[in-house]
Amino acid sequence: MKSALSLASPKNLNRILRPTFISHRTHFVLAIRGIYPTSLVFGSNIAGHRYVRLRVMASSFKPEEARVPPAVPLPTPPVTKFKIALCQLSVTPDKERNIAHARKAIEEAVEKGAQLVLLPEIWNSPYSNDSFPVYAEEIDAGGDASPSTAMLSEISGRLKITIVGGSIPERSGDKLYNTCCVFGSDGKLKAKHRKIHLFDIDIPGKITFMESKTLTAGESPTVVDTDVGRIGIGICYDIRFQELAMIYAARGAHLLCYPGAFNMTTGPLHWELLQRARATDNQLYVATCSPARAAGASYVAWGHSTLVGPFGEVLATTEHNEDIIIAEVDYSVLEQRRASLPLTKQRRGDLYQLVDIQRFNSQ
Repeated sequence: MKSALSLASPKNLNRILRPTFISHRTHFVLAIRGIYPTSLVFGSNIAGHRYVRLRVMASSFKPEEARVPPAVPLPTPPVTKFKIALCQLSVTPDKERNIAHARKAIEEAVEKGAQLVLLPEIWNSPYSNDSFPVYAEEIDAGGDASPSTAMLSEISGRLKITIVGGSIPERSGDKLYNTCCVFGSDGKLKAKHRKIHLFDIDIPGKITFMESKTLTAGESPTVVDTDVGRIGIGICYDIRFQELAMIYAARGAHLLCYPGAFNMTTGPLHWELLQRARATDNQLYVATCSPARAAGASYVAWGHSTLVGPFGEVLATTEHNEDIIIAEVDYSVLEQRRASLPLTKQRRGDLYQLVDIQRFNSQ
């Protein structure tokens, strides 16, 4: 696949350009043939000089080339409507209590009709670099080596639901990750997302946190097909990087789930803003789930777990205390919004491209 830039490189100009000059007295315009189909528009400027300009036809914008490889058509979801639960949980230093508490919240959410349950970031452990190595679990080993995911597996299979299991510290060899596990209605692990963008920030006088002191960054975007549609997974700081969300949209995601624990500095400014931006830019649903706020903790979460629709509208949210938000996701709205604002057909593949490296290298 050649980009517009490669086609227009100096060594190609003489070979591919067939110029036609259209003049009126001393005024002329160069119409480039061979690259863009064009139509001519005649008129006069303010000074009365006649001019000829080129109108580039929409088909020459090459919207299908704005995503490399080309975007996957939005797949037909297995359900049109379903209820999602965002379980904003309090987190304590007692790991067994945190696991039992999450189990109870999931059961309550299902009693209220939820088919998809989303848990917070780092729900089984305090959020600190000191805690991550202590609370980390060997997810791949399962069983007693990972009691948090063992609970998620058991309850998802027993209640026949899909769980996006927030995130927990994961130990793999000599490395630690911030990891989200997705379990299907059969209780099996369907996907594992390791946080790609580590939370390393320093806002003088406000907050300093360096996840990279203990954690290793993940290396792969995660899109998973579930009983409630195709879901793209990110964790907290991942939401700041629109490229990841764009890749998920290009892979045909219906919904993006971000367990996250924004803080009291960035939360009021950016938490809702970023969710609405990711949903609006990509015309899909975005769901987030935060831990409840614990005022005495070393890291204080903002809370405000939220569901945003594909028009950027906040469909459901809460404050900072413990809560279980139940809201409806209606995938039929995706097509309505995309028909009203046909962004995928209006992109300028002749000017820019987003390359999904993983998909590109797998071809």
